[in-house]
Amino acid sequence: MEDKEEEEEEWNKVTVPLVFQIVSTRVPQRDAISLLLVSPWCYRTLVSHPPLWQSLDLHEMSNAGDRLIAALSLTRYRYIKEIILEFAQDIEDKHLTVLRSKCMGSLQDLQSLNLNGCQKISDNGIEAVTSACPKLKAFSIYWNVRVTDLGIKHLVKNCKGIIDLNLSGCKNILDQSLHLIADNYQELEILNLTRCIKLTDGGLQQILLKCSSLRSLNLYALSSFTDNAYKKIALLPQLRFLDLCGSQNLSDEGLCCIAKCKNLASLNLTWCVRVTDLGVLAIAESCTSLEFLSLFGIVGVTDKCIETLSKFCSNTLTTLDVNGCIGIKRRSRDELLQLFPHLRCFKVHS
Repeated sequence: MEDKEEEEEEWNKVTVPLVFQIVSTRVPQRDAISLLLVSPWCYRTLVSHPPLWQSLDLHEMSNAGDRLIAALSLTRYRYIKEIILEFAQDIEDKHLTVLRSKCMGSLQDLQSLNLNGCQKISDNGIEAVTSACPKLKAFSIYWNVRVTDLGIKHLVKNCKGIIDLNLSGCKNILDQSLHLIADNYQELEILNLTRCIKLTDGGLQQILLKCSSLRSLNLYALSSFTDNAYKKIALLPQLRFLDLCGSQNLSDEGLCCIAKCKNLASLNLTWCVRVTDLGVLAIAESCTSLEFLSLFGIVGVTDKCIETLSKFCSNTLTTLDVNGCIGIKRRSRDELLQLFPHLRCFKVHS
C-alpha cells in the first residue's frame, strides 16, 4: 500500500509536472498559464521553465494595459523577448509610461513588440516604451493614425537594431520618417508602408538607396509613387517579397528595372494598370524563382506573357492570379495547369 502511495506521489510531484512542461511549449500561452493551477508542483516546475515566459500574448484581450503591467511585474517574465498586443483593448500611453518607470528591467531583452491596432497609443507612448527596449528588433504599429514623424524619431533614437518594421496604415507619417529610417536602419530586412498615403518618391528613394538588405517591401495601396522611385527598387539584391498592388503609375520601364531583383519569390501587381506584356516578360525572364504572382485587373497583358512565364517559371509558380486580365484568353483553371503544373492557388483577390 505504501509503495502505491509513493508511486502516486512521485507521479503527481515529478512526472505530471514534467509532462506539462513539455506540453506547455506546444499549446497557446493562455492554455499553458492555466496549467499553473493544476497543482503546487506543476506551478513550481512551469514557473522555473524560462522558455515559457519569453513571450506575452495579450492580443484582443480587454484591460490589456493593466494586465501587461501586472504580468511584467512578475519575476518569471524578467527575460521576456516578445510582447503581442495586437487589437488589445484598454492599452494607452499611460500604461507604457508605467512600464518604463516600474518594469524597465524586464524589457531589457525584448526583441519584438506588436502594437497593431492599439489606436490610443501616440508618439508619447512610443517614446516611453522604446526607451526601455534597447534590443528591440521588430516593431509593428499597424493602423494607428496618431503616430507621426515624432514617434519614428523616438524609435530610431532608442532602438538601434530594428530589422522588421510595420507602419501599415500610419497615415500621418511623412517623408521625414523614411529619411530617419534610411539613415538609422540600413540593415532593415522587412518594411511595410501599406496605406501610408502622405509619402512621396523622395522619401521612398532614400529607403531604396540606403536599405539594401531589404528582403520584404510592402507598398500596397500607395498610388502616389512614380517610376522615379520604382526604378530604384532594382538596388535591392536580396528582395524576395514585393507588394505593389494599386501602383497605378508603375510602367513597363519601372517594372523592367524591378526585374533586376532576381531573387523575387512573391510579386503583387494587382491593379498596376499601366503594365503590359513587356514588363511581365522582363520579370519572367529574370525572376525565375517566382512562386507568387498576381496580375489581377491588368488589361494590357496577353497570352504572350503567360507563355513566357510558363517557359521560365513553370517549376516554381504555385500562385497565379490573372482574373480580370481580359487580354489573356487561356486563363481557365485547366489551361493554366497545363502551363504551370504546380499551381495551387488561382485567385488572390475577390
